[in-house]
Amino acid sequence: MAVADNRQRFMPLPEDRLLDRGQPLATPEAVLLVNPVEPEFKGEVDDKYQYSSENKDLKVHGWISLNPPVGFWQITPSSEFRSGGPIKQNLTSHVGPYCLAMFLSAHYAGEDLVLKLNPGEPWKKVFGPVFLYLNSVSSEDNAFSLWEDAKNQMRRETQNWPYSFPASEDFPKPDQRGKVCGRLEVQDRYISYEPIPANGAYIGLAPLGDVGSWQRECKGYQFWTKADEDGNFTIDNIRTGEYNIYAWVPGFIGDYKYDVVVNITEGCDINMGDLIYEPLRNGPTLWEIGIPDRTAAEFYIPDPDLKYINKLYVNHPDRYRQYGLWERYADLYPDGDLVFTVGISDYKNDWFFAQVNRKKEDGTYEGTTWQIKFMLRDVDHTGTYTLRLALATAHLAELQVRVNDPKSDPPLFTTGEIGHDNTIARHGIHGLYRLYNIDVAGVELVEGENIIFLTQAMNTDPLQGIMYDYIRLECPPSTSS
Repeated sequence: MAVADNRQRFMPLPEDRLLDRGQPLATPEAVLLVNPVEPEFKGEVDDKYQYSSENKDLKVHGWISLNPPVGFWQITPSSEFRSGGPIKQNLTSHVGPYCLAMFLSAHYAGEDLVLKLNPGEPWKKVFGPVFLYLNSVSSEDNAFSLWEDAKNQMRRETQNWPYSFPASEDFPKPDQRGKVCGRLEVQDRYISYEPIPANGAYIGLAPLGDVGSWQRECKGYQFWTKADEDGNFTIDNIRTGEYNIYAWVPGFIGDYKYDVVVNITEGCDINMGDLIYEPLRNGPTLWEIGIPDRTAAEFYIPDPDLKYINKLYVNHPDRYRQYGLWERYADLYPDGDLVFTVGISDYKNDWFFAQVNRKKEDGTYEGTTWQIKFMLRDVDHTGTYTLRLALATAHLAELQVRVNDPKSDPPLFTTGEIGHDNTIARHGIHGLYRLYNIDVAGVELVEGENIIFLTQAMNTDPLQGIMYDYIRLECPPSTSS
């Protein structure tokens, strides 16, 4: 099975997942192979979610047979009909052998991406076309070259999009579509007086909605690209209709939305000129934890329990795809919870990638409270500090925030119950992005050591929890400290 250049492996057989050969684990999809037909798979975990991919990367995947040396591939030249935007994750191929074309799914998002139609509401949408490609070579020795050939075919199909052969009037031809270009810059006065090019920004057209609504949108079409190092972008082959322009920029919190509706007509070529994104900011940064990139990948990801290995992800960049990593939190913190000291701790080694529950000896679970300790030499007691909490995902969780009093009731802030992403169980590193901006009155802080307490309060399930993307504390705008 091949999903990417660095995600390829021989796969077990479907019968290896049956009860006489496999041991069910925490979720129905996860099975420990205890007596597989082929003994080299013994002791590995098989779970289809370990092979998920983001929409932007989900262009070709499939299978190679060695005898005869034949490849079977699914090629999706465009993601315009997929829901949830460029980093929405979907299934690819898995044991079966299965090769899936995912058009509409709530994976890594939950209820927010379930299609909901009101009584009598008209709706239609064109999914595809999807290209199924078979290739072959004469010698088994060259069988793995079929992957490279499939990638080349994918590039040709992408260049040929949109296809001209579909006869349906609901699938517009190339000359019936439009184009948008422009440049995006970031204005953050506490980083630079001059606008900063939005290097690597994800910029897209999606149906009309609120800021960030594109990641929960599933009824219409979306068209995305990635800006160059100067923030320049071009989006072509856009279906006619009314859209908002949305964007997010790695390295900066929040979402951008262009407030004016963009009307795409047949053959249009619209130059938006220079667009400016002003990310939320009240004052200078006192401290920050993580990288604002909508994932928890920069934080500490532990080695898996040796009982639950997928050999593909040993010494692999996607080490978070190993099964059962949520259980390692209790191994690393058996008696007390995580404490992060600003200026001493390193988020790459000292911030666990997911705030999950701890399993107790009686088999029940308890919520966890993490601490962020930081020193202040001067405090503006009359001003308001701002705590930015960006979450990479949440599942049946409630995040409570307290300052310098771990037992304050009510807490300074609570999200309430949030999330049905199920990212932790599905071996992901992000789901839906959520940003919370919390006012902290200066009178809550003291000169000397301060502590922010972050409590994940829902504690009935081992797979409940949150992943942080980025945390920042800002001074009041008028402070000189």
